[in-house]
Amino acid sequence: MSSQRETGISLNHAPGGVGYKLLELPPELLTLLESDTPPVLTLESSTNSAILKNGTQSWGLRQKNTSNALILLKASSDGTTPSSSEVPEASLNAIATIHDTIELAPELAVAAPPVAKGKWHEKFARGR
Repeated sequence: MSSQRETGISLNHAPGGVGYKLLELPPELLTLLESDTPPVLTLESSTNSAILKNGTQSWGLRQKNTSNALILLKASSDGTTPSSSEVPEASLNAIATIHDTIELAPELAVAAPPVAKGKWHEKFARGR
């Protein structure tokens, strides 16, 4: 067809001002959330992270930085109304760039505090 242009798809940087975070779910939590009766989840704070809880199960939220950015794209058209003989021109908008994700790591129900063994320099400095 002679009316079609072979220019490719244009890519525009069009951030929407909305921040996005990707959340990596463990398989067992995903199964619970996709069930017919999804559970009620609660979010609590702790000394080093937030804790997502469901009954006796709990997961710590950890931020992971990635060396390769993830770009969220949204398809759009140029907004003009083509005549009946023209093909609408499609484009892609990069709406966000994500440099980190949130992972859920299983938390132990009752974690014993770590045993203080002393610092290396304190341990060996006494003998000098």
